[in-house]
Order: sequence, then structure tokens, then C-alpha cells
Amino acid sequence: MYKINLAPLNFADAKLLDKLSKALNHIFGAEILTYALDIRIDDFRSEERSQYFSTKIIAEAAKQTGSVDGKVLMLIEHDLYVPIFTFIFGEAQLNGKLSIVSLCRLHEEFYSGNTNEELFFTRLIKESLHELGHNFGLKHCQDWDCVMHSSAGIEEVDIKGEFYCDTCAKVVQNETKTKITSRI
Repeated sequence: MYKINLAPLNFADAKLLDKLSKALNHIFGAEILTYALDIRIDDFRSEERSQYFSTKIIAEAAKQTGSVDGKVLMLIEHDLYVPIFTFIFGEAQLNGKLSIVSLCRLHEEFYSGNTNEELFFTRLIKESLHELGHNFGLKHCQDWDCVMHSSAGIEEVDIKGEFYCDTCAKVVQNETKTKITSRI
């Protein structure tokens, strides 16, 4: 059975981790595990930006995950960046093992001050599937309904679909050797 390892970094919401685990298990038919990484997150914080450099976090995680079977999806509440963008929702190694998703800007409270747990979880699923898609070798898709469509802002996350288009799904299924479910 294919494995996806969820690796929370400075992230302690066990209920949310369980909900995400169940959703990913349903979608991928994969074994979803929790993996503990020993990463000092503050080593990757930019004082001037008040954000965390995702590429360096991934590089640090790579030192600890060489023998891990399957993909490793790191989850972090902190805001992420790469130098060429103001912020990012996540980052992944193309055709690699590691990806990271920031929950910071997925919360509706970040934009409106209002809590919307259902919208937050939908955004989390989309961004998790998107970054895992890069791990499976997918690049950005032109299909607005595909979860692999690029998202520069939260509006684009909300507009795009929650699942892979048929073309992208075939690539993921070939990589995982499992049939993915198109709907939760």
C-alpha cells in the first residue's frame, strides 16, 4: 500500500491532523502515517519578513527522511515564503518526496476576521493535493477545475476545483499504483 506521511511542524491540532489523514486516505487509498521531524523552525525565520523560508525547511527535512517510505507532507501554521514571492501557500519537490503546506493564509480569519472551518478545510485539502501532485511529478495545470492549477492568491485557491483533472489523475494513479477517488 502506498504511504503518505504527515509531518506536523510546530502544529498541535490532533483533530485536524486526523481529519486530514482520513480525507487523504479516502482520496488516495493510501496508508496515512504521522511522522515526527526534529526541525528547529525558528532557524528558518526571516526577521525582516516575519515569515519562514520553505525551501530551507524542505532541505532540512531531506536530511531526516532519506529512508522514509512514501511522501512526506509537512504542515505548519506559520507563513511561508521563497525570495521571489511575497508569500506561498506551500512548496514541493517536483518528482520528490517532500512538500510543505502553510495553514496560515488558508484560515478565513486571515482575510475577513471570520471563522469558517469548512472553507478552511477545503482549502487545506486543495493545497495538500496540489503539493503532493508536484511530488508525483505534476506541473501546474491550465484547467481551472484542477487542483493543480496555480494559485497566487486565496481567491484562486477558492475558484479551482478540489480534485485532479482526468489527465493529472492518471499521472498520480500511475505513480501511486492506486486508483484515486475524485470526491470526498
